[in-house]
Amino acid sequence: MSDTPELKIDEELIAEGVSLFRLPIEFVKGVVNEAGLPDADRPEIAFAGRSNVGKSSLINALCGRKALARTSNTPGRTREINYFTIGDEAYLVDMPGYGFAKVPKEMVAGWTRLIEKYLRGRLSLKRAFVLIDARHGIKKNDTEIMDKLDASAVLYQVVLTKIDKINKTLLEQRLAETDAIVKKHPAAFPLVIATSSAKNVGIDELKGAVVLALNS
Repeated sequence: MSDTPELKIDEELIAEGVSLFRLPIEFVKGVVNEAGLPDADRPEIAFAGRSNVGKSSLINALCGRKALARTSNTPGRTREINYFTIGDEAYLVDMPGYGFAKVPKEMVAGWTRLIEKYLRGRLSLKRAFVLIDARHGIKKNDTEIMDKLDASAVLYQVVLTKIDKINKTLLEQRLAETDAIVKKHPAAFPLVIATSSAKNVGIDELKGAVVLALNS
């Protein structure tokens, strides 16, 4: 987690988050166009990130399920906006990975349009969590999606993934670099969360961040 002193996911938020994710979590639908979006009848939190950033693994860890979100070593596996209910409280939204590989350009263009329409027009979207692979840090296509979120005035929060793949020194360096970049983006929530799905690190803190977002 960032060492930003004025911001913290405290124990109360974490406890609320743990309780929230004990609710039944069910797949609703995969959306391929704007017309397919469900009614905006509850708050939404969305997860975005480059292909193979570990998004599906993180969602599975967050929800305490092994195969809620499908994982794959093939970039571009998530090809729809996938909706899940968290009880009757909220929607969890799994967005297609960006920075696609080995996918037709027209398909990428279609996904990009859908993502942009979703981000611009979804008033029930409380926060997007932008996942960054801790091994690589923020890359050009991450900056591009952050710029789009800034332009759409969508509040978002950066989450580092796969921190078990790097040593402590590099993690501290990556957190400092990420903090510095985040501070330059007006719609970015200024608290970075470091996670490992494999080691279950930072997952409860992320649950607390979800509660904070839903209550905002």
